[in-house]
Amino acid sequence: MKLGLKLLQERAKTGSFWWPYISNLPETYSVPIFFPGEDIKNLQYAPLLYQVNKRCRFLLDFEKLVKCELETLEANDHPFGGQDVDTSSLGWAMSAVSSRAFRLYGSKHPDGTHNDAPMMLPLIDMCNHSFNPNAEIVQEQEASSEKMLVKVIARTQIMQDDPLVLNYGFLNNDFFLLDYGFVMNPNPHDCIELKYDPALLDAASMVAGISSPNFSSLSSWQQEILFQLNLHGENSDLKVSLGGSELVEGRLLAALRVLLCTDKESVERHNLNTLKSLSAEAPLGISNEIAALRTIIALCAIALGHFPTKIMEDESLLKQGVSTTTELAIRFRIQKKSIIVDVMRDLMRRVKVLMSNESVTAQ
Repeated sequence: MKLGLKLLQERAKTGSFWWPYISNLPETYSVPIFFPGEDIKNLQYAPLLYQVNKRCRFLLDFEKLVKCELETLEANDHPFGGQDVDTSSLGWAMSAVSSRAFRLYGSKHPDGTHNDAPMMLPLIDMCNHSFNPNAEIVQEQEASSEKMLVKVIARTQIMQDDPLVLNYGFLNNDFFLLDYGFVMNPNPHDCIELKYDPALLDAASMVAGISSPNFSSLSSWQQEILFQLNLHGENSDLKVSLGGSELVEGRLLAALRVLLCTDKESVERHNLNTLKSLSAEAPLGISNEIAALRTIIALCAIALGHFPTKIMEDESLLKQGVSTTTELAIRFRIQKKSIIVDVMRDLMRRVKVLMSNESVTAQ
């Protein structure tokens, strides 16, 4: 928020050098913190709802902090020219910075490395995003001074009237919507987030028809491997993902392979990288691999069932014509559901191949 406060200060300053730029910034932003309550619900995705609520709570708390600091100042010392600073203005500033600032390197350390610093770059921030950009931002330091030059250079041949596009980062749609107010379709880096939960895995194994594994009752050697995967212990990270470049997060796949195997020696013959790799061909045997993949498919089915609407219903709503924020929320949730469906299809195809191989082996 440091840069956001500076932006508010310049907006309040009479005759600010930056006023021509600031006056052309959008008055409103299409990020979820400004969505109507109904459209926040329309996102239908708990991890994003958590982030939206977290940002809203931060703004409310930060408003109290700022007002407390301003109350003690004399009028001449007021950094915002006496203007009120509330959640609305703070939200505007935060959205302006998150949607337009670029994280570049700032001041230099004695060892030659640089601080990363968010910077607002007039004109450059008019470039839209693409995973296949035709331009990029470069920084150059003048040899005769400490001044840093920031410029946009072409990466490919750019024809007349072609838009200049930059890569904002290989981000999922949660970040694009939260920080920039748009959704990428398609987005090869999008994923869904799940919580690693033994009770959920037990439910998924029942849905998948896996013969009664108990994911809550582990042997000591299984617990040790889960600890190495950071899925067991006090400071464990229980967030796992499906989709994106991995399709199935390696930690989840390794955990299921290990928990569905009763042979300690078979597991110990492989390192964690092999157990985490979907490209590894059934390291613990075909039956184990089928069970692991079926459990993940069942997890997908359960996750899909948590959405109150289906993709076809969402697409029908879009055809009826909705507000901008409602459309963003619907397109966001369609992408999340599509990821789940795509993961299920890919894993079902793998299971089919494994079952064919198992039949050939048995003959």
